[in-house]
Amino acid sequence: MPPMPETHAGSAMARETGEIPEAAGRLLARTDVFEALGERIAKAKPRVIVFCGRGSSGHVGVYLRYLFEVRLNLLVSAAAPSVVTAYQRPPEFRDALFIVVSQSGRSPDLVNATQVARKDGAMTLAIVNDEESPLATASELVLPIKAGIERAVAATKTVALSMIAGAKLVATLARDDDLHLGLQRLPLRLQSALACDWTAWADSAADAPAAFVVGRGYGLGCVREIALKVGEILRVPTLAYSAAELRHGPRASIKPATPVLVLRQNDQAAAAVDDLVRDLAVAGETMFIAGGGAGTLPWIGDDHPICDPIAMLMPAYCAIETAARRRGFDPDHPPHLSKITRTL
Repeated sequence: MPPMPETHAGSAMARETGEIPEAAGRLLARTDVFEALGERIAKAKPRVIVFCGRGSSGHVGVYLRYLFEVRLNLLVSAAAPSVVTAYQRPPEFRDALFIVVSQSGRSPDLVNATQVARKDGAMTLAIVNDEESPLATASELVLPIKAGIERAVAATKTVALSMIAGAKLVATLARDDDLHLGLQRLPLRLQSALACDWTAWADSAADAPAAFVVGRGYGLGCVREIALKVGEILRVPTLAYSAAELRHGPRASIKPATPVLVLRQNDQAAAAVDDLVRDLAVAGETMFIAGGGAGTLPWIGDDHPICDPIAMLMPAYCAIETAARRRGFDPDHPPHLSKITRTL
């Protein structure tokens, strides 16, 4: 097993990332909560799923979109809170399941959008850390992730646990034994993934004028999450793309000076990722690849393709935290940001 990457006892981000495996085990053990929610949702028979969230919570929605569409064959849409708050023209929510994801549950636009969706006929579900928050109060159903206090401005623990909670809910609704088993293995894999040292990638990104993170399908939400963390903590403009979308223009801006992190889970989307990797290699671009036979970063091997992208967050978070401290940045307090972002 690769050596454990350097961490810092004073960094809340490092501590909270290290707490994810144990917290995941506790969350997944609460089968009664998931069964009760599954029964309520199944009885409602929603026609469409609408995800609402901003920043890292929005990336949870991107991750879960693929799960709900692929595993449950339900149409998924992303909510734009400004349609409700700024334009005051809410869409028709009848027969929809409106899932709002939030760390704090206190952003006014998310609370307002949830209240309107519920009033207009949606079943509302909040995936939230604070069960007493205004967002939890506004929602008909609540799925508390119980991550505990998260002090770092850049969320890690709440992001991973929100993804896991959503995946467990999908497994319950789909009666998907294979996914249940994959999730059962996940806490140990998260712990093992913490020992994978990706600091070579993070150092390369930190020293670059810009960086890219690429994946596809189940990995896209985590691709966007990692890109956000590089941008806010390492202060480097970082672009996140689907391996397919990259070919529709953005590929032209990749150069050897702009490193590309590639996430690859072993599923039907892997062939497109592999094709892109071959093309980038021929062009001599700077790549760091996680997963698959062509992987260049330390990894724990392929397992369930829905669970692996979450596990890949562990070494990415650790590497970003380490690279930030090496450059004198405080990973817990990125400039111009606060823990609770209040938008309308």
